[in-house]
Amino acid sequence: MTHTAESDQLEAVLGDRLTEREETVAVVESLTGGLVCSRLTDVPGSSAYFDRGVVAYSNDAKLEALAVSRESLDDHGAVSESVAAEMARGVRDTADTTWGVSTTGIAGPTGGTDEKPVGLVFVGVAYAGPWGTESSFVSVNRHVFDGDRAAVKDASATAALSALDDAIDEVAGEST
Repeated sequence: MTHTAESDQLEAVLGDRLTEREETVAVVESLTGGLVCSRLTDVPGSSAYFDRGVVAYSNDAKLEALAVSRESLDDHGAVSESVAAEMARGVRDTADTTWGVSTTGIAGPTGGTDEKPVGLVFVGVAYAGPWGTESSFVSVNRHVFDGDRAAVKDASATAALSALDDAIDEVAGEST
C-alpha cells in the first residue's frame, strides 16, 4: 500500500472543504472495494460530511443498489464511462448527498483485454446543484494505471479523491 502523507493531506483538505461548504459525499466503489471510503473516514470528524459507502462489485449489485441501467452494462460493460457516470449519479441520488463518487475498473492481474487493459479505471463524480439552478452534473475521468493489483487500487482511490477535489474547485469557481 502506497498510502502517503500527500494523500493523507488530500483527504484532510477534502474534509475541510466539504465541512466549510456544508456539503456531503457518498461513494460507490467497484475495483477499489472500500478503499476510497476508508481513506475519507480516516480523517477525524468525517461524519460531518461522509454519508455512506457502497461496494457494488457485481453487475447485479450495480443494478439493484444504484439503478445502473442494464443497457449500459450490456452495451458498454461494467468498466466504462457510462457505468461510472450512472454509479456516481446513483449513489448521489440514493444517499441524497451533494456529491457522489464512483470507481470502476480492472485491477488485475487478469481480466484485461486489448480494448480494456488491466489498470483501466473510470472515476465518476456527480454533483447535485441546488434545485432549479440546472448546475448538477456528472463527469468521468479515464485512467490507465501501471503496477500490481494493490498499486492500481491505490492509484484509483487517489484519482477518485483528486477528481472530487477538482470538481469542488469547478463548482467553487462558478459560485465566486
